[in-house]
Amino acid sequence: MSAPAYMRWLEPEVISRLGHLEFSPRGTVDGFIAGKHRSARKGASVEFAEHREYTPGDDLRKLDWKLIARRQRFYVREFIDETNLRATILLDTSGSMGYRGAVAAGGLSKLEYAQHLAAALAYVLIRQQDAVGFVAYDKRPNVIMTPKAQPAQLRRILMEIDKLKSGGETDAAAVLHEIAERVPRRSVVFVVSDLFGDPDAIVNALHHFRFRCDEVVVLQTVADEELEFPFAEMLRFEDAETPAFMNIDSLALRNEYLDRLNDFLTKLKRGCGEMRIAHELVNTKVPYAEALSDFLVRDKELGGAR
Repeated sequence: MSAPAYMRWLEPEVISRLGHLEFSPRGTVDGFIAGKHRSARKGASVEFAEHREYTPGDDLRKLDWKLIARRQRFYVREFIDETNLRATILLDTSGSMGYRGAVAAGGLSKLEYAQHLAAALAYVLIRQQDAVGFVAYDKRPNVIMTPKAQPAQLRRILMEIDKLKSGGETDAAAVLHEIAERVPRRSVVFVVSDLFGDPDAIVNALHHFRFRCDEVVVLQTVADEELEFPFAEMLRFEDAETPAFMNIDSLALRNEYLDRLNDFLTKLKRGCGEMRIAHELVNTKVPYAEALSDFLVRDKELGGAR
């Protein structure tokens, strides 16, 4: 009997490579189940922590009916507990993620690479019994899954990943601000995206997550051609998110492009560093399992440095 189609995003050799690796948060995190990450998390203990707005998938037994009656909105009660972390993986599916570099590992587009990366990350987190949620977005969040620590959550995430297609324009900063208001507070957020857009606005959006006391990890996924711009002839460049196109002398443009790219990446890295956000530039020419395992190993070695 053949494996389900969605399992193509998590090959057996990748599971074998990542089987001994873990992600450890640097700060206080939220979660649901008793585990190894001590934090101000809300679970089933008797010490009340806070109210938060209800999101689909929350335990209905935690609804606070008195508060609902007063405010005419749904709220759940959260309690301090010692639990595993609660994480949400954000995956960018906008048009620019559809770019397929000529030297990309496995011939993958940026989105396909990011899908594999998100699937592998979900596997690592769920294997260590952490609660994992998933959000896919372009100009708006199209898939929102509440974090759960159940083994079946990995299958549900893989099924959603398998449905995704790239397309459409996005305002990266605006949609990240929207998502920041919808993910659980005091949790870990992984952003898998090329982050193309206004770097100052994007840094401000990432600060929104940090303001909500979330730990943030950015896996900025780009193609080698976007980093090196190896073109040297007259080419027709098409905007992946709009119908616009231009005929450009790529050799004449190369120096200006690389200068702007360097300025863009410098602003992102500096902004992330100032907020103690882990920023990893992931080149799609590197096999995704290697990129993720290298990040996890390096992140563990850094310990509390970030």
